[in-house]
Amino acid sequence: MAEKPLWYRWARVYFAGGCLVGLGVVLYKTIRPTDEELISRFSPEIRAEYERNKELRQKEQQRLMEIVKKTSASTDPIWKTGPIGSPLEKDQRNLSMQLVDQELFHKTKEEEKQKAEINKSVEEGKEVERLLRENKNQKSWWKFW
Repeated sequence: MAEKPLWYRWARVYFAGGCLVGLGVVLYKTIRPTDEELISRFSPEIRAEYERNKELRQKEQQRLMEIVKKTSASTDPIWKTGPIGSPLEKDQRNLSMQLVDQELFHKTKEEEKQKAEINKSVEEGKEVERLLRENKNQKSWWKFW
C-alpha cells in the first residue's frame, strides 16, 4: 500500500480538528440556555431574591471596576490589591470581601423610594389645590350671589 503524502495527513488532521471545534460551537449555541431561560427555571423565592439583588450586584460590579482602574493606574505591585483584602496575606484573610454594604444599599434604596412617593403626593396635593382654585374662580351663570 502506498503511503499517503504528508500534506494529505496534515489536511486530515486540520479537517478533523475543524470538525471538532465546529461541533463544539454548534453544541454550545444550541444546548446552553439563555439568561432568561435560566431565570425562568428558578423557584419563585430564588427568582424574587435574584430580582431584588440585581441592582446590588450591578453596584458591586461598578465598585470593582473603579478599584481595578485605580489599581491599574497606580505603580504598586499587582499583589497589593488595594482596598480588597487579599486571602494570601495573614492579616487580611478575615476582612470582609463585600464591595458594597448590603444593608446600607437597601436602606438608601428604600429612602429614595419613600422620597419619590412623598414628592409624588406633594405634586398631587398641589394639583388638587390648583383645581380647587380654578373651580372657585369659575362662577356658575345661574347663581346670583
